[in-house]
Amino acid sequence: MTETKNNGKIVVIIAMMFLFAMISFVTNMAAPFGQIWKEQYTWAGMMGNMMNFAAYLFMGIPAGIMISKIGYKKTALVALVLGFVGIGVQYVSSMLDGNEISTYVVYLAGAFICGFCVCILNTVVNPMLNLLGGGGNKGNQYIQIGGSLNSLAGTLTPLLVGVMIGEVTKQTSMVDVAPLLLIAMAIFAGSFIIIFFTKIAEPEQAEGNMMEMIKGALGYRHLILGVVAIFFYVGIEVGIPGELNFYLSQPGGVLGSAAIAGTIVAIYWFLMLVGRFTSSFISGFVSTKAQLISVTTLAILLCVVGIFMPETTTFSLPGSEAEPVNVLMFTFIGGAVPVKCILFVLCGLCTSVMWGGIFNLATEGLGKYTAAASGIFMTMVVGGGVCPLIQDQIANSVGYIHSYWFVVAMLAYILFYALIGSRPAKKAE
Repeated sequence: MTETKNNGKIVVIIAMMFLFAMISFVTNMAAPFGQIWKEQYTWAGMMGNMMNFAAYLFMGIPAGIMISKIGYKKTALVALVLGFVGIGVQYVSSMLDGNEISTYVVYLAGAFICGFCVCILNTVVNPMLNLLGGGGNKGNQYIQIGGSLNSLAGTLTPLLVGVMIGEVTKQTSMVDVAPLLLIAMAIFAGSFIIIFFTKIAEPEQAEGNMMEMIKGALGYRHLILGVVAIFFYVGIEVGIPGELNFYLSQPGGVLGSAAIAGTIVAIYWFLMLVGRFTSSFISGFVSTKAQLISVTTLAILLCVVGIFMPETTTFSLPGSEAEPVNVLMFTFIGGAVPVKCILFVLCGLCTSVMWGGIFNLATEGLGKYTAAASGIFMTMVVGGGVCPLIQDQIANSVGYIHSYWFVVAMLAYILFYALIGSRPAKKAE
C-alpha cells in the first residue's frame, strides 16, 4: 500500500515539474518576439512581455480561489486550455497584415491570454511541489528540481526564436516564428491530455473564505516583505536577458544579429538550469537563507563589474560568415562579444535559486494560509512585466548598459530580505 502511494506521489511530482517547464516555454517567447516589434516601434520591445506578466495582477488571487473551489488538477487543465487559446491568437497575428499596429494589438491580446495560463500554472505548481516535499529544505529542493526543467525550456526558447528570426530588419515579422507557435499549440494539447489522465491526489484545503485566508496570510510580516522581493526578483530574471538581447541584436549595434544574441541569452537560461540542478542536490544540506544571501551578493558584484567594464574588452565567438559553426540542426555565425555581456549572463547562476528561495522563506510557518499566500505571490509576478518595461525605458534614455543599475537596486532589496526581512514574524495586532 505504501509503495503504491509513493508511486502515485512520484507521478504527481513529475506532472508538476512538466508544468513548470511549460511556464518557462510560454513566458520566454515574449522577450525575443519583442525584437520583431522593437524594430517597428521603439517602445514596443517589452510590451508583449508586459502583457504576459500583467495578467498575473488580475489572475493571481482568483487562481488561488480556483484551487480552493475545483482543486489543483482541474485548475491546471483550465490553464492549459487558456495557453492553447493564447498561442492560437498569437498565431493569428502571424497571418495578418505584416507589422501593422492592428496586428500588434492582436499579438498583445494573445500574450495577455498566455499570461493567465502561466499565472494559474505557477499557482498550482509551486505550492504542490512545496507540499509534496513537506516544506522546509526538502520543499525548496523539489521546487529547484522543477526549476531545472523550467530553465531547460527557457534555454531552448530564445535559441529557437533567434534562429528563426536571424537578422532583424524592418521586414521581419511574426510569420518568421509561426512554426514555433504551431509547436507550442501542439505541446499544450499534448499536456492537456497527459494531465487529464494523471491521477492527482488533492491536498487538504483550508476551510474558510478565501479573502479571510488572504487577510490571515498578510498578517505575517515576512510574507509581505517576501511579496515585494518576488516582485523585484521576476523583474530581474526577465530584465537581465531581455535587455541583453536588445543590446546585442540592435541593427548596426554590437552584433546586429538576433541569432547570435539568442544564443548568448540562451546561455543565461542554461546557467539557470545548472544553478537549479545544483541547488536541488545541496538544498537538503545548505539552508535556503544561506543560498539566497550568497547568490544575491554575487549577482550584485557581477552587474556592477559588468556596468563599468569597457565595451572594447571583447572575445570572439567561433565561426564567421564564410565558415559558420553547425551544432545539431542550428547554424551559428560568430562575432566579437563584449566580456561584460558574459558577466550579465553569469547572473543566471544566481537568479536560478532566487524564486524557490524567496517562496520557501516567505511561506515558512504559514500553515493553512500557504495556498492564499501563493495567490498573493502570483499577483506580484506582474513585476516581471513592470520592471523590465521600466528598465527598457531607462535604456532608451541612458543606454542599455546603464539600465542595469536598476537591476542592482532590486538585487539590493532581495539581499536585505535574505539577511533581515525573511525572519518569520507575525505582525503585531
